[in-house]
Amino acid sequence: MVLALVNFTRYFPLRHINRYVCAMNQAYLRHLTESDRFELTFQYVDPTGRINRQFNFCRQITESATTFTQRVATNIEKIVKKKAKNAPTSSPVQVSLTVNGSPVSDETTLCKDIFSEQNSVVLSVCEQEFKVVINSPWISGVVLPSSILAGFPVYPTKFESIYTDKTKSEFNWFKSSDKNKWSLVGTGFVYNTNNSDIGAYLKLSCVPKSGDLVGPAAEAISPVQVQACPGFCPFESRHQFTKEKCSGDTFRVVSYNILADLYCDSDFTREVLHPYCPPYALAIDYRKQLFIKEITGYNGDLICLQEVDRKIYNYDLQPLFEQLGYDSDFCIKRGSVAEGLACFYNRERFKCLETFRLVLSDELNTNSLFSDIWAKIEGNKNLTERILNRSTVLQVNILESLENDEVLVVGNTHLYFHPDADHIRLLQGAAIIRYLEHLMDEFRNKYKKRLSLILCGDFNSTPECGIYQLYTTGHVPEDHIDFKSNAEEAIKVPLSQSLRLFSACGTPKYTNFTAGFADCLDYIYFESKNFEVVQVVPFPSLEELNQHTALPSIVFPSDHISLISDLKWKK
Repeated sequence: MVLALVNFTRYFPLRHINRYVCAMNQAYLRHLTESDRFELTFQYVDPTGRINRQFNFCRQITESATTFTQRVATNIEKIVKKKAKNAPTSSPVQVSLTVNGSPVSDETTLCKDIFSEQNSVVLSVCEQEFKVVINSPWISGVVLPSSILAGFPVYPTKFESIYTDKTKSEFNWFKSSDKNKWSLVGTGFVYNTNNSDIGAYLKLSCVPKSGDLVGPAAEAISPVQVQACPGFCPFESRHQFTKEKCSGDTFRVVSYNILADLYCDSDFTREVLHPYCPPYALAIDYRKQLFIKEITGYNGDLICLQEVDRKIYNYDLQPLFEQLGYDSDFCIKRGSVAEGLACFYNRERFKCLETFRLVLSDELNTNSLFSDIWAKIEGNKNLTERILNRSTVLQVNILESLENDEVLVVGNTHLYFHPDADHIRLLQGAAIIRYLEHLMDEFRNKYKKRLSLILCGDFNSTPECGIYQLYTTGHVPEDHIDFKSNAEEAIKVPLSQSLRLFSACGTPKYTNFTAGFADCLDYIYFESKNFEVVQVVPFPSLEELNQHTALPSIVFPSDHISLISDLKWKK
């Protein structure tokens, strides 16, 4: 059956839905309080059987009921006439409304006076009666991905609904080789494909629910067939170390720069930065299957991600991880940059008390906390201009352990990348740790519990650089070599901090591995006095990293390597 999609407003956008399965005796009406329009959908089958069609209307809520019923009659008559070209002239289509058992005949009666949840409204079309269900659960958009790999999870890349409790809704997955005959293969928001699905199309049918209310099922068919997977992915070896979840006084931390689509979807990336990676493997619909399977397989309690596209967080990571038992926080970078930081935490083990954002370029020259650092920076015009143009942010989540009498201060960041900017990264890193020290001092009295710091991120800084020295030793002298990485922007400023931090994964040879550069840039820092390392998940071997020249590749979704460590609170 072909679905007619007409005149839907921005409030109820239809996205890639192949059809709705409407109850034959119900008409579904949607009206948002702030909107001056309403929408009505019903399935009409005429007595002759020539017409079996879904009709959709978008009308002004202030128009008269008579005008509305006339429009319904006119639209149906157009279809009747098309279907009955050679048939005898049919009778006019009769459409009417009744409210609480009384016919609506007064031409001054407005739709807004009829269509309220307090009324019992019936729409009659040629003696067929449709109970008007007002603001029932409704799915306005379902999109399935443009790449589906066998052995990887598949889920709607977009799921938009109103008046719907997704946790109570029903999801059914079907497969077909010809899009005609469908067989049920799975249930739930996520379906884990397997090799028997290769070559088949997938269909998702969702019945939206909320309390006792049930809306019409929405169906979406995948635009592509399930494809064979790329083979064994190195992260699957790492999963052997994370099969069991942590418990008690131990928790697992994951930090990962997942490579934003924002930086991947360009000819420059495909032809210059990563020409060794096939274009299809750079596409986000391909890569996200890999990094989602990778991340979920680590069974992390605390997951800090960098380079997260806003759209990937909204439509992929947040909905999926919510289903898996995680709450989350997303922090966009400063300005018009559509990527940022995401922190996910196991809601069975942690509760978020507060969140904070530190936009470095907004705070360095205004916050008295950084006055001594800024006094040195502002004396150099080139440095001042450059550092204030950066979009770098620090994301902070204060998490209370639900199993231990402990509070975590979790920082997540991604520092400036440029090769000649060691000095800027060092200044950014110094500002970040000072801000975190300030928060720790402030909240010790507030929460009356032991506070412990964990700082994750892509610092774009090797172990030989100043950030690692500052964090692990507590001091960097004013003549540190990092301050000379750009002669025109050189300054001298001694830096110190009181927290003694360790790198949970040490200093692996590579956490970033491309054809043009490979080194250790990513870290999970923690307070050594409060934690001990229980496990570090081994990193991929050099042979695995250069199997397809470099990263990303058909088996590595990012140019970075994830960091995974199990930490235990010291008593």
